[in-house]
Amino acid sequence: MSEAAVDTSTLCLFDVDGTLTAARQRVTTDMAEFLEELKTRVRVGVVGGSDLNKIKEQLGDDVIQKVDYVFAENGLVAYKNGKLHSVQSIQAHMGEELLQEFINFCLSYLAKIKLPKKRGTFIEFRNGMLNVSPIGRSCTQEERKEFYELDQKEKIREKFVSVLKEEFKGRGLSFSIGGQISFDVFPDGWDKRYCLGIVEQDNYSTIHFFGDKTKPGGNDYEIYCDPRTIGHEVSCPEETKQLCQQLFFS
Repeated sequence: MSEAAVDTSTLCLFDVDGTLTAARQRVTTDMAEFLEELKTRVRVGVVGGSDLNKIKEQLGDDVIQKVDYVFAENGLVAYKNGKLHSVQSIQAHMGEELLQEFINFCLSYLAKIKLPKKRGTFIEFRNGMLNVSPIGRSCTQEERKEFYELDQKEKIREKFVSVLKEEFKGRGLSFSIGGQISFDVFPDGWDKRYCLGIVEQDNYSTIHFFGDKTKPGGNDYEIYCDPRTIGHEVSCPEETKQLCQQLFFS
């Protein structure tokens, strides 16, 4: 491959799970090296729904130094050029009154659900979202699997979310069911598109987004469809690499 100058007007944003790594797994050496090579051609950023610690577990402790942008929690915790850029807070945004009303409603709803098992941490606070788990996040791997199988049949989370959507209609909240035991609650617009508001300030002429959950309901859907991005749907890290080679190295 011939040496080419970095195209600073083009940014590539990557989802983490299923796009740069296998689900919840560490990045391969091959992919890590490829990202370094890609950085010699274009600007590179990662945008994950997880918190920074989970992103570091998958992409390495030095991920903030390795790429131009790291957007944890959809960009609500943002790093640019190796430094913390901004942190958003759901408490400050929602206000204590709505927050307590929402938490109290969830707790009274949870009190009425009968499950094979219930554990602890039913509502987890993150910077940009509340994570609600009917079984509780401190369940074991075995209990998690048991709940997930029951949820597939009885749609426990789906029913919970539809009750919340009705109860809090018009209050500016969005809901997203992901993983096996929980769902996320966040202010409208605080999906992965949130990070676009940050990179817009850097005036890129082209922003590519690569993700695997691009269908409606998937957490890459909104940013994939956004008119500010060129969306690419991938099914695995190998496909992500192949596509980038075609786009930026051929």
